[in-house]
This record gives sequence, structure tokens and C-alpha cells, in this order.
Amino acid sequence: MGKDIRYSIIIPVYNEEAVLEQTYQRLKQVLTSIGEPYELIFVNDGSSDRSVPLIKGFCDRDQSVKLISFSRNFGHQVAITAGMDYSTGAAVVVIDADLQDPPELILKMIAKWKEGYEVVYAKRNHRDGETFFKKQTAHLFYRLLRASTDIDIPVDTGDFRLIDRKVCNVLKQLPEKNRYVRGLVSWVGFRQTAVEYDRDARLAGESKYPLKKMIKLCVDGLTSFSFKPIKLASYSGALLIALGLVYLVFLILFKLLGDTIGGWNLVLASELVLSGFVLTMMGVMGEYVGRIYDEARNRPLYIVGESYRNEEKEKNVMKIG
Repeated sequence: MGKDIRYSIIIPVYNEEAVLEQTYQRLKQVLTSIGEPYELIFVNDGSSDRSVPLIKGFCDRDQSVKLISFSRNFGHQVAITAGMDYSTGAAVVVIDADLQDPPELILKMIAKWKEGYEVVYAKRNHRDGETFFKKQTAHLFYRLLRASTDIDIPVDTGDFRLIDRKVCNVLKQLPEKNRYVRGLVSWVGFRQTAVEYDRDARLAGESKYPLKKMIKLCVDGLTSFSFKPIKLASYSGALLIALGLVYLVFLILFKLLGDTIGGWNLVLASELVLSGFVLTMMGVMGEYVGRIYDEARNRPLYIVGESYRNEEKEKNVMKIG
């Protein structure tokens, strides 16, 4: 079956029981209309609700559906990676289960792929159902990341995209643990284009990217594709030294002129600023060192506790990405 698959659709799932049935039906309607072989790969990222039983029900009545279930929660980016590892299609599409990204857009992606593009990413014009804070912070992050790296990472895009099999095979060879998939897709190159759309509000359930996870995703993106935060430490340190020398010259001149300035308040304020700067830069460098340590441990990227397709089960499978 795998050799005949034309399209692999990867759907990361984390506690999405409220929307899974609608997601499955809309995806199936879209893929059936194409008239070519496909597979729906649901990747359960440690859900604690009824997501797994629901997906197994899809598997039992539909041979195109496959479930990959993690032994625990490993994260959204890792779930996407696992889906790529298990995919067999000539084209691979990543789409979240919450239906904020319309499955119908896959048809436009496939049309672009058939024109010769090897990566087709979805670019958001509007983001419905999200708070002003989330919209603005996302807007700021995408532009900060683009300004901080030499890689052309498109703004206002998520993981909703189509990639060619050759691109998928290259991504599977990239070993880093703290993955930022959309950045990796930009890094590998190939011929890329965008299709634009308006993002809908969630059909049901809650966002699986609260502020804490959004911050981690931002840090992963910045530290994976930019060394400018480290360079900032050097530039800022040099600037502080220069300001300190200029300040020292002024102190000497004022002293020669008989004036007294400063005092313990000024000294304390200067120490606080300098200490805060040093601690901040140590934190930035520590983030990079921590990632080096994480890579050096070489632990599995994820562990599959079970794969399921039409009553065929495989237990305790370990996969290293």
C-alpha cells in the first residue's frame, strides 16, 4: 500500500476529542475528491482524553487512516517529525486537528505542487478567534526572527504546508532535538511558494499553544537559526565599556574642576544595570549551551508506544529522529 500512496496527511493530536470527527470527515471529503491514493496519519502526542479511541475507530472503518501514539507528550514539533518519519506519500501535508486551517486549502497546495513547487506553505491573511495579545506577539516574533537570521523564513506562516517527498527525506536526516520545523523547511531550500488564506477560529476545544509553549517555540526558533543574541552580548559589552570610559573621563574632569557628583545611589544604579546585563547575557548563552548538552545526550526524539492500522498493532517501538 505504501508504494502507491500519493499524499500523506500528518495530523498532530493532543486532546482534540471535541473536533476529531469533523476533522476526519472534512479531510476525507477533500482527499476523496482528488481521486488518488492517500493516507491520514494521526500522531497522538500523549492525549489524556478520548482522542485515541476515536482515531482507532477511524482506523477500523477506513484503511487510509493510521495512528501513531506516543508513550507521553513530546510536543507538537516532534509529533510533526514523527508523522514525516512514518509517511510514505509522494507529497506530505501537515495540518493541525483543530480546523483553524481549512482542509480545503490542500487542493490549492496540490495544484501548486503539480506546477513544480517542492514546498507550498499557507500564509495567513487574518487570524480569527485569537486574542489581540496573541496576534500582536505572533506578528512581532515572525518579524524579529526574520530580522535575526540569514534564512528566509516566511512571516505569518505556521506548520500548515505541503512538502515534496525529497524535502521530507532531507528533513528526516536533520538530527536536532529542539526542532522548529517551519524554520527547517526554509533552511533546506528547494522551490517554495505560498497560498494565502484566512485562518478560522477553533471549532471546539482550547488552544494547545498557551503562552508558555509559545515562548518555547519562539526561543527554539531564535536559537536554532540565529547567533545574533550571542553577538548582541559582545556588541553591548563593548558599548558599555566605551560608555564606562567616557563616564570615567567626565568624573575626572568634574573632580579637577572641584565639583562632586555621583554618590552611592549612582554607583548602586550602575551596578544594577551592569549586573542585570551580565545575567541576561549569561542566560542567553546558557540557552545555547543547554541545547548543545541536549544534542550531546543523543536521546530518542520520541518513543512510539503503539502504532495502529486495521487491528494491526506494534507495541513499544522506539524511534530516533
